[in-house]
Amino acid sequence: MERGLTLQTTQDNTQESKMAEPEQSTRILILGAGVMQLPALRWAKRQGWEVYAADGNPAAPGVGLADHFVPVDLTDIDGMIEAAAGIHAKKGLHGVFTAGTDFSYTVARVAEALQLPGLPPEVALNASRKDRMRQVFAEHGVPSPRFVQLASDEGVEAALQQLALPLVVKPVDNMGARGIRRVDSPEEYRRAVRSARRFSRAGTVIVEEYIEGPEFSIDALVVEDEIVFTGIADRHIFFPPYFIEMGHTIPTSYDGAVLAAVKSVFTQAVRALGIRNGAAKGDVKWDGRRAVIGEVAARLSGGYMSGWTYPYCSGVELTGNALRLAVGRRPDSLTPAREWVSAERAFISIPGVVKRVEEARKAGSIPWIEEMFIRVAEGNETGFPTNNVEKSGNFISAAPTRDEAVRAAEDACREVFVRLEPNNDRTRRFLFVEKETWIPDAFTLENPENVQALRSMASFIDHRDSYARLQPDQDLEIAVQGLPDIESEADCDWHGTPFSAAWQKVCALSDAAVAKDRESADIVIGAVFWHAFLRGGVQGAVWLVDSIRHAAHCGEPVETVFTEPNANASDEFA
Repeated sequence: MERGLTLQTTQDNTQESKMAEPEQSTRILILGAGVMQLPALRWAKRQGWEVYAADGNPAAPGVGLADHFVPVDLTDIDGMIEAAAGIHAKKGLHGVFTAGTDFSYTVARVAEALQLPGLPPEVALNASRKDRMRQVFAEHGVPSPRFVQLASDEGVEAALQQLALPLVVKPVDNMGARGIRRVDSPEEYRRAVRSARRFSRAGTVIVEEYIEGPEFSIDALVVEDEIVFTGIADRHIFFPPYFIEMGHTIPTSYDGAVLAAVKSVFTQAVRALGIRNGAAKGDVKWDGRRAVIGEVAARLSGGYMSGWTYPYCSGVELTGNALRLAVGRRPDSLTPAREWVSAERAFISIPGVVKRVEEARKAGSIPWIEEMFIRVAEGNETGFPTNNVEKSGNFISAAPTRDEAVRAAEDACREVFVRLEPNNDRTRRFLFVEKETWIPDAFTLENPENVQALRSMASFIDHRDSYARLQPDQDLEIAVQGLPDIESEADCDWHGTPFSAAWQKVCALSDAAVAKDRESADIVIGAVFWHAFLRGGVQGAVWLVDSIRHAAHCGEPVETVFTEPNANASDEFA
Protein backbone atom coordinates (compact mmCIF):
# COMPACT_ATOMS: atom_id res chain seq x y z
CA MET A 1 0.00 0.00 0.00
CA GLU A 2 1.29 3.47 -0.85
CA ARG A 3 2.24 5.38 2.25
CA GLY A 4 -0.74 7.50 3.23
CA LEU A 5 -1.77 8.45 -0.30
CA THR A 6 -5.14 6.68 -0.51
CA LEU A 7 -8.22 7.97 1.27
CA GLN A 8 -11.10 5.56 1.81
CA THR A 9 -14.47 7.25 2.30
CA THR A 10 -16.63 5.52 4.88
CA GLN A 11 -20.26 5.72 5.96
CA ASP A 12 -21.12 6.72 9.53
CA ASN A 13 -24.21 4.78 10.50
CA THR A 14 -24.48 6.11 14.05
CA GLN A 15 -27.66 7.85 15.12
CA GLU A 16 -25.63 10.59 16.74
CA SER A 17 -24.09 11.79 13.47
CA LYS A 18 -27.41 11.61 11.58
CA MET A 19 -29.00 13.88 14.16
CA ALA A 20 -26.06 16.31 14.20
CA GLU A 21 -26.61 19.96 13.44
CA PRO A 22 -23.62 21.07 11.38
CA GLU A 23 -21.32 23.79 12.74
CA GLN A 24 -19.35 25.86 10.22
CA SER A 25 -17.36 23.61 7.92
CA THR A 26 -14.37 22.27 9.85
CA ARG A 27 -11.98 19.52 8.83
CA ILE A 28 -10.02 17.61 11.46
CA LEU A 29 -7.43 14.84 11.19
CA ILE A 30 -7.67 12.49 14.18
CA LEU A 31 -4.72 10.19 14.79
CA GLY A 32 -6.04 6.81 15.86
CA ALA A 33 -9.38 5.12 15.27
CA GLY A 34 -9.31 2.84 18.30
CA VAL A 35 -11.58 2.74 21.33
CA MET A 36 -9.82 5.66 23.03
CA GLN A 37 -10.47 7.89 20.00
CA LEU A 38 -14.20 7.09 19.78
CA PRO A 39 -15.29 10.11 21.88
CA ALA A 40 -13.33 12.45 19.61
CA LEU A 41 -14.69 10.92 16.42
CA ARG A 42 -18.26 11.00 17.72
CA TRP A 43 -18.07 14.56 19.01
CA ALA A 44 -16.58 15.92 15.79
CA LYS A 45 -19.28 14.19 13.73
CA ARG A 46 -22.04 15.58 15.97
CA GLN A 47 -20.72 19.05 15.22
CA GLY A 48 -20.90 18.41 11.50
CA TRP A 49 -17.12 18.49 11.10
CA GLU A 50 -15.52 16.60 8.25
CA VAL A 51 -13.45 13.90 9.94
CA TYR A 52 -10.33 12.16 8.67
CA ALA A 53 -9.21 9.22 10.84
CA ALA A 54 -5.67 7.88 10.48
CA ASP A 55 -4.74 4.40 11.68
CA GLY A 56 -2.60 1.50 10.56
CA ASN A 57 -5.49 -0.89 11.24
CA PRO A 58 -8.31 -0.71 8.68
CA ALA A 59 -10.51 -2.73 11.05
CA ALA A 60 -10.12 -0.30 13.96
CA PRO A 61 -13.50 0.25 15.68
CA GLY A 62 -13.66 3.96 14.89
CA VAL A 63 -13.03 3.73 11.16
CA GLY A 64 -16.75 3.68 10.36
CA LEU A 65 -17.34 6.89 12.30
CA ALA A 66 -15.05 8.96 10.08
CA ASP A 67 -15.85 10.50 6.73
CA HIS A 68 -12.48 9.38 5.40
CA PHE A 69 -9.99 6.74 6.48
CA VAL A 70 -6.28 7.51 6.15
CA PRO A 71 -4.38 4.19 6.16
CA VAL A 72 -1.12 5.32 7.73
CA ASP A 73 0.54 3.78 10.77
CA LEU A 74 0.85 6.31 13.59
CA THR A 75 4.57 5.58 13.93
CA ASP A 76 5.16 6.73 10.35
CA ILE A 77 5.68 10.46 10.87
CA ASP A 78 6.79 11.22 7.34
CA GLY A 79 3.88 9.24 5.90
CA MET A 80 1.43 11.07 8.16
CA ILE A 81 2.80 14.46 7.12
CA GLU A 82 2.56 13.47 3.46
CA ALA A 83 -1.03 12.27 3.82
CA ALA A 84 -2.08 15.33 5.82
CA ALA A 85 -0.41 17.65 3.32
CA GLY A 86 -2.36 16.03 0.50
CA ILE A 87 -5.65 16.60 2.33
CA HIS A 88 -4.67 20.14 3.23
CA ALA A 89 -3.74 21.00 -0.34
CA LYS A 90 -7.06 19.77 -1.70
CA LYS A 91 -9.56 20.79 0.97
CA GLY A 92 -7.76 22.56 3.82
CA LEU A 93 -7.37 21.02 7.29
CA HIS A 94 -8.15 23.08 10.38
CA GLY A 95 -6.45 20.89 12.94
CA VAL A 96 -4.84 17.59 13.89
CA PHE A 97 -5.59 15.76 17.14
CA THR A 98 -5.10 12.62 19.20
CA ALA A 99 -6.28 11.32 22.56
CA GLY A 100 -5.25 8.25 24.51
CA THR A 101 -2.19 7.52 22.33
CA ASP A 102 1.50 8.26 22.76
CA PHE A 103 1.72 10.05 19.39
CA SER A 104 1.44 13.68 20.40
CA TYR A 105 4.85 14.22 18.76
CA THR A 106 3.43 13.04 15.43
CA VAL A 107 0.53 15.46 15.92
CA ALA A 108 2.98 18.29 16.56
CA ARG A 109 5.09 17.45 13.51
CA VAL A 110 2.03 17.41 11.25
CA ALA A 111 0.73 20.68 12.76
CA GLU A 112 4.10 22.35 12.26
CA ALA A 113 4.40 21.15 8.64
CA LEU A 114 0.92 22.44 7.78
CA GLN A 115 1.12 25.56 10.00
CA LEU A 116 -1.88 24.43 12.03
CA PRO A 117 -2.53 25.06 15.74
CA GLY A 118 -0.40 22.85 17.95
CA LEU A 119 2.57 22.49 20.23
CA PRO A 120 6.17 22.96 19.11
CA PRO A 121 7.50 19.49 18.24
CA GLU A 122 10.25 19.70 20.87
CA VAL A 123 7.66 20.33 23.58
CA ALA A 124 5.60 17.36 22.39
CA LEU A 125 8.69 15.15 22.23
CA ASN A 126 9.73 16.13 25.77
CA ALA A 127 6.21 15.23 26.90
CA SER A 128 6.37 11.87 25.08
CA ARG A 129 9.78 10.41 25.88
CA LYS A 130 10.26 9.62 29.53
CA ASP A 131 14.02 10.19 29.46
CA ARG A 132 13.71 13.70 28.01
CA MET A 133 10.81 14.45 30.36
CA ARG A 134 12.81 13.42 33.44
CA GLN A 135 15.71 15.60 32.30
CA VAL A 136 13.42 18.63 31.89
CA PHE A 137 11.96 18.06 35.35
CA ALA A 138 15.44 17.77 36.88
CA GLU A 139 16.60 20.99 35.19
CA HIS A 140 13.54 22.90 36.48
CA GLY A 141 13.51 21.45 39.99
CA VAL A 142 10.18 19.66 39.57
CA PRO A 143 9.86 16.92 42.23
CA SER A 144 10.29 13.65 40.34
CA PRO A 145 12.12 10.36 40.87
CA ARG A 146 15.88 10.24 40.42
CA PHE A 147 16.67 8.30 37.26
CA VAL A 148 19.33 6.88 34.98
CA GLN A 149 18.94 6.58 31.20
CA LEU A 150 20.16 3.38 29.54
CA ALA A 151 20.43 3.87 25.79
CA SER A 152 22.60 0.75 25.48
CA ASP A 153 23.92 -2.05 27.65
CA GLU A 154 26.64 0.26 28.88
CA GLY A 155 25.80 1.67 32.27
CA VAL A 156 23.39 -1.10 33.26
CA GLU A 157 25.56 -2.17 36.20
CA ALA A 158 26.58 1.37 37.08
CA ALA A 159 22.95 2.35 37.58
CA LEU A 160 22.75 -0.04 40.52
CA GLN A 161 25.49 1.97 42.20
CA GLN A 162 23.73 5.29 41.61
CA LEU A 163 20.21 4.31 42.69
CA ALA A 164 18.99 2.20 45.59
CA LEU A 165 16.59 -0.73 45.25
CA PRO A 166 13.65 -1.02 44.85
CA LEU A 167 13.65 0.55 41.39
CA VAL A 168 11.26 0.90 38.47
CA VAL A 169 12.37 -0.01 34.95
CA LYS A 170 10.53 1.60 32.00
CA PRO A 171 10.83 1.86 28.22
CA VAL A 172 11.07 5.56 27.37
CA ASP A 173 8.42 5.57 24.64
CA ASN A 174 5.48 3.32 25.37
CA MET A 175 2.20 3.54 27.26
CA GLY A 176 -0.30 1.26 29.00
CA ALA A 177 2.42 0.14 31.46
CA ARG A 178 3.94 -2.07 28.75
CA GLY A 179 7.40 -3.23 29.75
CA ILE A 180 7.25 -1.48 33.13
CA ARG A 181 7.96 -3.32 36.37
CA ARG A 182 9.33 -2.84 39.84
CA VAL A 183 12.57 -4.65 40.69
CA ASP A 184 13.78 -5.61 44.16
CA SER A 185 17.03 -7.44 43.38
CA PRO A 186 19.94 -7.08 40.94
CA GLU A 187 18.80 -10.24 39.11
CA GLU A 188 15.27 -8.89 38.61
CA TYR A 189 16.73 -5.58 37.50
CA ARG A 190 18.89 -7.07 34.75
CA ARG A 191 16.02 -9.17 33.39
CA ALA A 192 13.67 -6.18 33.51
CA VAL A 193 16.07 -3.97 31.53
CA ARG A 194 16.31 -6.55 28.75
CA SER A 195 12.53 -6.92 28.69
CA ALA A 196 11.80 -3.18 28.75
CA ARG A 197 14.19 -2.55 25.88
CA ARG A 198 12.04 -4.80 23.67
CA PHE A 199 9.04 -2.53 24.34
CA SER A 200 10.90 0.65 23.34
CA ARG A 201 10.85 1.81 19.74
CA ALA A 202 14.07 3.71 20.49
CA GLY A 203 15.61 0.77 22.35
CA THR A 204 16.09 3.04 25.35
CA VAL A 205 15.18 2.40 28.99
CA ILE A 206 15.11 4.49 32.14
CA VAL A 207 15.63 3.22 35.66
CA GLU A 208 14.19 5.34 38.42
CA GLU A 209 13.46 5.40 42.13
CA TYR A 210 10.33 3.61 43.26
CA ILE A 211 7.90 5.96 45.00
CA GLU A 212 5.49 4.36 47.44
CA GLY A 213 2.03 5.85 47.95
CA PRO A 214 -1.33 6.58 46.31
CA GLU A 215 -1.41 7.66 42.67
CA PHE A 216 -3.55 10.27 40.93
CA SER A 217 -4.48 10.69 37.29
CA ILE A 218 -5.02 14.26 36.08
CA ASP A 219 -6.58 15.75 32.95
CA ALA A 220 -6.25 19.45 32.20
CA LEU A 221 -6.63 21.91 29.37
CA VAL A 222 -4.09 24.68 28.97
CA VAL A 223 -5.80 27.70 27.42
CA GLU A 224 -3.45 30.55 26.52
CA ASP A 225 -1.09 29.50 29.33
CA GLU A 226 -3.88 29.11 31.90
CA ILE A 227 -4.13 25.59 33.34
CA VAL A 228 -7.71 24.42 33.89
CA PHE A 229 -7.97 21.19 35.87
CA THR A 230 -10.67 19.03 34.31
CA GLY A 231 -10.49 15.92 36.41
CA ILE A 232 -8.41 14.31 39.16
CA ALA A 233 -8.97 10.62 39.81
CA ASP A 234 -7.72 8.03 42.26
CA ARG A 235 -5.90 5.23 40.41
CA HIS A 236 -6.20 1.69 41.80
CA ILE A 237 -2.92 -0.16 41.10
CA PHE A 238 -2.38 -3.86 41.87
CA PHE A 239 -0.21 -6.94 41.25
CA PRO A 240 3.38 -5.93 41.89
CA PRO A 241 5.99 -6.07 40.47
CA TYR A 242 3.76 -4.90 37.60
CA PHE A 243 1.56 -1.82 37.73
CA ILE A 244 -1.90 -2.99 36.72
CA GLU A 245 -4.60 -0.34 36.98
CA MET A 246 -7.73 -2.23 37.99
CA GLY A 247 -9.68 0.99 37.67
CA HIS A 248 -10.01 4.58 38.74
CA THR A 249 -12.58 6.63 40.62
CA ILE A 250 -13.30 10.28 39.83
CA PRO A 251 -13.30 12.72 41.51
CA THR A 252 -10.50 11.88 43.90
CA SER A 253 -11.36 11.15 47.53
CA TYR A 254 -8.44 13.33 48.66
CA ASP A 255 -8.69 17.03 49.46
CA GLY A 256 -6.90 19.68 51.50
CA ALA A 257 -3.12 19.79 51.60
CA VAL A 258 -2.61 16.54 49.67
CA LEU A 259 -4.76 17.64 46.75
CA ALA A 260 -3.17 21.11 46.75
CA ALA A 261 0.30 19.54 46.59
CA VAL A 262 -0.75 17.22 43.75
CA LYS A 263 -2.11 20.11 41.71
CA SER A 264 0.96 22.24 42.46
CA VAL A 265 3.50 19.68 41.24
CA PHE A 266 1.44 19.00 38.11
CA THR A 267 1.36 22.73 37.38
CA GLN A 268 5.14 22.94 37.81
CA ALA A 269 5.60 20.03 35.41
CA VAL A 270 3.34 21.53 32.72
CA ARG A 271 5.15 24.86 32.98
CA ALA A 272 8.56 23.16 32.80
CA LEU A 273 7.61 21.24 29.66
CA GLY A 274 6.30 24.38 28.00
CA ILE A 275 2.74 23.27 27.26
CA ARG A 276 1.06 26.60 26.60
CA ASN A 277 -2.06 25.68 24.67
CA GLY A 278 -3.65 22.23 24.46
CA ALA A 279 -4.34 19.18 26.58
CA ALA A 280 -2.16 17.82 29.37
CA LYS A 281 -2.44 14.51 31.19
CA GLY A 282 -0.45 13.68 34.32
CA ASP A 283 0.27 10.92 36.82
CA VAL A 284 1.25 12.09 40.30
CA LYS A 285 2.13 10.14 43.45
CA TRP A 286 1.92 11.18 47.09
CA ASP A 287 4.70 9.60 49.18
CA GLY A 288 3.28 10.75 52.51
CA ARG A 289 5.36 13.91 52.62
CA ARG A 290 5.29 15.43 49.17
CA ALA A 291 3.74 15.07 45.72
CA VAL A 292 6.03 13.58 43.06
CA ILE A 293 5.36 13.83 39.33
CA GLY A 294 5.28 10.54 37.47
CA GLU A 295 4.79 11.87 33.97
CA VAL A 296 2.94 14.45 31.89
CA ALA A 297 1.71 13.84 28.36
CA ALA A 298 0.64 16.52 25.91
CA ARG A 299 -2.75 14.95 25.21
CA LEU A 300 -5.90 13.82 26.93
CA SER A 301 -5.73 10.66 29.03
CA GLY A 302 -6.57 7.16 27.92
CA GLY A 303 -7.92 4.59 30.33
CA TYR A 304 -11.54 5.77 29.80
CA MET A 305 -11.05 8.92 31.91
CA SER A 306 -11.17 11.91 29.56
CA GLY A 307 -13.73 10.40 27.21
CA TRP A 308 -16.02 8.68 29.70
CA THR A 309 -15.65 8.98 33.47
CA TYR A 310 -14.99 12.72 33.61
CA PRO A 311 -17.95 13.62 31.37
CA TYR A 312 -20.16 11.23 33.37
CA CYS A 313 -19.25 12.74 36.72
CA SER A 314 -19.14 16.40 35.65
CA GLY A 315 -21.44 16.78 32.66
CA VAL A 316 -18.56 18.48 30.78
CA GLU A 317 -17.63 17.25 27.29
CA LEU A 318 -13.86 17.40 27.77
CA THR A 319 -12.93 15.81 24.46
CA GLY A 320 -14.97 18.34 22.51
CA ASN A 321 -13.28 21.22 24.27
CA ALA A 322 -9.85 19.75 23.51
CA LEU A 323 -10.86 19.40 19.85
CA ARG A 324 -11.87 23.03 19.76
CA LEU A 325 -8.40 23.96 21.02
CA ALA A 326 -6.87 21.76 18.32
CA VAL A 327 -8.52 23.85 15.58
CA GLY A 328 -7.58 27.16 17.21
CA ARG A 329 -10.85 27.96 18.99
CA ARG A 330 -11.49 28.63 22.63
CA PRO A 331 -13.24 25.87 24.56
CA ASP A 332 -16.81 26.12 25.74
CA SER A 333 -17.59 26.39 29.45
CA LEU A 334 -15.55 23.98 31.57
CA THR A 335 -17.63 24.54 34.69
CA PRO A 336 -19.04 21.19 35.90
CA ALA A 337 -22.78 20.85 35.41
CA ARG A 338 -23.13 18.23 38.16
CA GLU A 339 -21.15 16.63 40.99
CA TRP A 340 -21.52 12.89 40.50
CA VAL A 341 -18.97 10.11 40.90
CA SER A 342 -17.86 7.80 38.10
CA ALA A 343 -15.95 4.56 38.62
CA GLU A 344 -14.13 2.47 36.04
CA ARG A 345 -13.19 -1.08 36.97
CA ALA A 346 -11.45 -3.86 35.02
CA PHE A 347 -11.94 -7.59 35.05
CA ILE A 348 -9.11 -10.02 34.30
CA SER A 349 -8.55 -13.65 33.42
CA ILE A 350 -6.22 -16.49 34.27
CA PRO A 351 -4.22 -17.97 31.35
CA GLY A 352 -6.02 -19.93 28.67
CA VAL A 353 -8.12 -19.61 25.54
CA VAL A 354 -11.51 -17.90 25.71
CA LYS A 355 -14.47 -20.18 25.02
CA ARG A 356 -17.07 -17.47 25.55
CA VAL A 357 -17.93 -14.47 27.73
CA GLU A 358 -20.99 -15.11 29.88
CA GLU A 359 -23.30 -12.98 32.02
CA ALA A 360 -22.19 -9.78 30.25
CA ARG A 361 -25.73 -8.63 29.57
CA LYS A 362 -26.66 -9.18 33.20
CA ALA A 363 -23.58 -7.30 34.36
CA GLY A 364 -24.32 -4.41 32.02
CA SER A 365 -27.88 -4.08 33.36
CA ILE A 366 -26.77 -3.40 36.93
CA PRO A 367 -28.13 0.00 38.07
CA TRP A 368 -25.74 2.93 37.44
CA ILE A 369 -23.65 1.02 34.87
CA GLU A 370 -23.18 3.30 31.85
CA GLU A 371 -20.63 1.51 29.67
CA MET A 372 -19.32 -2.01 29.12
CA PHE A 373 -16.15 -2.83 27.17
CA ILE A 374 -15.50 -6.52 26.51
CA ARG A 375 -11.94 -6.83 25.22
CA VAL A 376 -11.77 -10.61 24.74
CA ALA A 377 -13.70 -12.89 22.40
CA GLU A 378 -14.01 -16.55 21.54
CA GLY A 379 -10.67 -18.04 20.52
CA ASN A 380 -8.55 -15.25 22.04
CA GLU A 381 -5.58 -16.27 24.13
CA THR A 382 -5.67 -14.61 27.52
CA GLY A 383 -3.52 -14.46 30.61
CA PHE A 384 -2.98 -12.76 33.91
CA PRO A 385 -2.10 -9.16 32.95
CA THR A 386 1.41 -7.78 33.09
CA ASN A 387 0.34 -4.43 31.59
CA ASN A 388 -2.83 -2.42 31.10
CA VAL A 389 -3.66 -3.69 27.61
CA GLU A 390 -3.95 -7.32 28.74
CA LYS A 391 -7.09 -6.94 30.83
CA SER A 392 -10.29 -8.70 29.73
CA GLY A 393 -12.68 -5.77 29.90
CA ASN A 394 -14.02 -2.77 31.76
CA PHE A 395 -17.24 -1.42 33.23
CA ILE A 396 -17.98 2.25 33.86
CA SER A 397 -20.58 3.52 36.29
CA ALA A 398 -21.90 6.96 37.20
CA ALA A 399 -23.99 7.70 40.27
CA PRO A 400 -24.85 10.51 42.69
CA THR A 401 -22.71 8.98 45.46
CA ARG A 402 -19.28 7.38 45.64
CA ASP A 403 -20.57 4.19 47.26
CA GLU A 404 -23.18 3.66 44.54
CA ALA A 405 -20.73 4.25 41.70
CA VAL A 406 -17.99 2.03 43.11
CA ARG A 407 -20.37 -0.77 44.09
CA ALA A 408 -21.98 -0.84 40.63
CA ALA A 409 -18.69 -1.07 38.73
CA GLU A 410 -17.25 -3.70 41.06
CA ASP A 411 -20.45 -5.77 41.06
CA ALA A 412 -20.43 -5.79 37.26
CA CYS A 413 -16.86 -7.10 37.19
CA ARG A 414 -17.86 -9.85 39.61
CA GLU A 415 -20.90 -10.78 37.54
CA VAL A 416 -19.31 -11.17 34.09
CA PHE A 417 -17.56 -14.50 33.49
CA VAL A 418 -14.86 -15.48 31.00
CA ARG A 419 -15.23 -19.23 30.43
CA LEU A 420 -12.06 -20.87 29.16
CA GLU A 421 -11.68 -23.78 26.76
CA PRO A 422 -11.34 -27.06 28.68
CA ASN A 423 -8.13 -29.07 28.83
CA ASN A 424 -5.98 -26.16 27.67
CA ASP A 425 -2.38 -26.73 28.66
CA ARG A 426 -1.73 -23.09 29.66
CA THR A 427 -4.62 -23.15 32.12
CA ARG A 428 -3.62 -26.55 33.50
CA ARG A 429 -0.04 -25.43 34.06
CA PHE A 430 -1.16 -22.21 35.75
CA LEU A 431 -3.42 -24.09 38.16
CA PHE A 432 -1.39 -27.21 38.90
CA VAL A 433 2.18 -27.05 37.63
CA GLU A 434 3.90 -23.67 37.47
CA LYS A 435 3.66 -21.30 40.40
CA GLU A 436 4.18 -17.71 39.25
CA THR A 437 4.96 -16.27 42.67
CA TRP A 438 4.06 -12.70 41.71
CA ILE A 439 0.49 -13.75 40.90
CA PRO A 440 -1.44 -14.04 44.17
CA ASP A 441 -3.76 -16.98 44.72
CA ALA A 442 -7.40 -16.08 44.25
CA PHE A 443 -8.15 -17.27 47.79
CA THR A 444 -6.34 -18.40 50.92
CA LEU A 445 -8.01 -20.68 53.48
CA GLU A 446 -8.03 -19.17 56.96
CA ASN A 447 -10.29 -21.41 59.06
CA PRO A 448 -8.12 -24.20 60.61
CA GLU A 449 -11.03 -26.64 60.38
CA ASN A 450 -11.24 -26.11 56.61
CA VAL A 451 -7.46 -26.36 56.25
CA GLN A 452 -7.40 -29.69 58.08
CA ALA A 453 -10.34 -31.02 56.07
CA LEU A 454 -8.57 -30.18 52.81
CA ARG A 455 -5.38 -31.89 53.95
CA SER A 456 -7.22 -35.14 54.60
CA MET A 457 -9.51 -34.93 51.56
CA ALA A 458 -9.18 -37.34 48.62
CA SER A 459 -8.31 -35.72 45.33
CA PHE A 460 -11.24 -37.30 43.51
CA ILE A 461 -13.30 -40.48 43.44
CA ASP A 462 -14.25 -41.98 40.07
CA HIS A 463 -17.15 -44.44 40.17
CA ARG A 464 -17.14 -45.23 36.47
CA ASP A 465 -16.38 -48.83 35.55
CA SER A 466 -14.19 -47.84 32.63
CA TYR A 467 -12.89 -44.93 30.64
CA ALA A 468 -15.09 -45.71 27.68
CA ARG A 469 -15.97 -42.64 25.65
CA LEU A 470 -19.34 -41.14 26.63
CA GLN A 471 -21.85 -40.40 23.93
CA PRO A 472 -22.39 -36.69 23.16
CA ASP A 473 -25.85 -36.76 24.76
CA GLN A 474 -24.74 -38.68 27.84
CA ASP A 475 -24.52 -36.65 31.02
CA LEU A 476 -21.69 -37.07 33.50
CA GLU A 477 -22.71 -36.47 37.07
CA ILE A 478 -20.07 -34.49 38.95
CA ALA A 479 -20.24 -33.54 42.60
CA VAL A 480 -17.88 -31.44 44.66
CA GLN A 481 -16.89 -32.32 48.20
CA GLY A 482 -17.44 -29.26 50.35
CA LEU A 483 -15.53 -27.84 53.28
CA PRO A 484 -16.88 -27.92 56.85
CA ASP A 485 -17.45 -24.16 57.21
CA ILE A 486 -17.32 -22.29 53.91
CA GLU A 487 -19.24 -19.31 55.29
CA SER A 488 -16.44 -18.62 57.80
CA GLU A 489 -13.89 -17.86 55.08
CA ALA A 490 -13.53 -14.09 54.72
CA ASP A 491 -11.05 -13.84 51.84
CA CYS A 492 -11.99 -12.22 48.51
CA ASP A 493 -10.60 -12.84 45.03
CA TRP A 494 -8.96 -10.39 42.61
CA HIS A 495 -12.34 -8.81 41.81
CA GLY A 496 -13.48 -8.64 45.42
CA THR A 497 -15.77 -11.69 45.22
CA PRO A 498 -16.18 -13.19 48.72
CA PHE A 499 -15.18 -16.84 49.19
CA SER A 500 -18.70 -18.16 49.81
CA ALA A 501 -20.19 -16.17 46.89
CA ALA A 502 -17.50 -17.53 44.57
CA TRP A 503 -18.24 -21.09 45.70
CA GLN A 504 -21.94 -20.61 44.96
CA LYS A 505 -21.13 -19.13 41.55
CA VAL A 506 -18.96 -22.11 40.64
CA CYS A 507 -21.79 -24.51 41.46
CA ALA A 508 -24.22 -22.49 39.34
CA LEU A 509 -21.92 -22.06 36.34
CA SER A 510 -20.52 -25.61 36.28
CA ASP A 511 -23.75 -27.48 37.02
CA ALA A 512 -21.89 -29.46 39.67
CA ALA A 513 -23.75 -30.74 42.70
CA VAL A 514 -22.55 -30.59 46.28
CA ALA A 515 -21.48 -34.09 47.34
CA LYS A 516 -23.42 -35.54 50.26
CA ASP A 517 -21.12 -38.56 50.48
CA ARG A 518 -18.51 -40.48 48.47
CA GLU A 519 -21.24 -42.08 46.33
CA SER A 520 -22.94 -38.85 45.30
CA ALA A 521 -22.05 -38.86 41.58
CA ASP A 522 -20.12 -40.56 38.81
CA ILE A 523 -17.13 -38.49 39.87
CA VAL A 524 -16.71 -36.77 43.22
CA ILE A 525 -13.95 -34.17 43.12
CA GLY A 526 -12.34 -33.07 46.35
CA ALA A 527 -8.84 -31.73 46.95
CA VAL A 528 -8.14 -31.14 43.28
CA PHE A 529 -11.24 -28.92 43.05
CA TRP A 530 -10.19 -26.80 46.00
CA HIS A 531 -6.66 -26.48 44.63
CA ALA A 532 -8.08 -25.08 41.36
CA PHE A 533 -10.49 -22.85 43.27
CA LEU A 534 -7.87 -21.41 45.62
CA ARG A 535 -5.40 -20.76 42.80
CA GLY A 536 -7.69 -19.67 39.99
CA GLY A 537 -10.93 -18.62 41.66
CA VAL A 538 -14.26 -19.15 39.93
CA GLN A 539 -12.55 -19.44 36.54
CA GLY A 540 -10.13 -22.11 37.69
CA ALA A 541 -12.79 -24.24 39.40
CA VAL A 542 -15.25 -24.06 36.49
CA TRP A 543 -12.44 -24.87 34.06
CA LEU A 544 -11.63 -28.00 36.10
CA VAL A 545 -15.24 -29.25 36.03
CA ASP A 546 -15.54 -28.48 32.30
CA SER A 547 -12.26 -30.26 31.64
CA ILE A 548 -13.28 -33.38 33.57
CA ARG A 549 -16.47 -33.57 31.51
CA HIS A 550 -14.45 -33.08 28.35
CA ALA A 551 -12.00 -35.83 29.32
CA ALA A 552 -14.85 -38.23 30.10
CA HIS A 553 -16.42 -37.66 26.70
CA CYS A 554 -13.01 -38.30 25.11
CA GLY A 555 -12.58 -41.54 27.09
CA GLU A 556 -9.59 -40.15 29.01
CA PRO A 557 -8.73 -40.63 32.71
CA VAL A 558 -9.58 -37.75 35.03
CA GLU A 559 -5.90 -37.40 35.91
CA THR A 560 -5.10 -36.02 32.45
CA VAL A 561 -6.83 -32.78 33.42
CA PHE A 562 -4.36 -31.79 36.12
CA THR A 563 -1.14 -33.74 35.50
CA GLU A 564 1.63 -33.54 32.94
CA PRO A 565 0.75 -35.31 29.67
CA ASN A 566 1.52 -39.03 29.77
CA ALA A 567 2.30 -38.81 33.50
CA ASN A 568 0.68 -40.44 36.48
CA ALA A 569 -1.29 -38.45 38.99
CA SER A 570 0.92 -36.27 41.14
CA ASP A 571 1.60 -37.19 44.76
CA GLU A 572 -0.53 -34.30 45.89
CA PHE A 573 -3.64 -35.53 44.09
CA ALA A 574 -3.12 -39.33 43.99
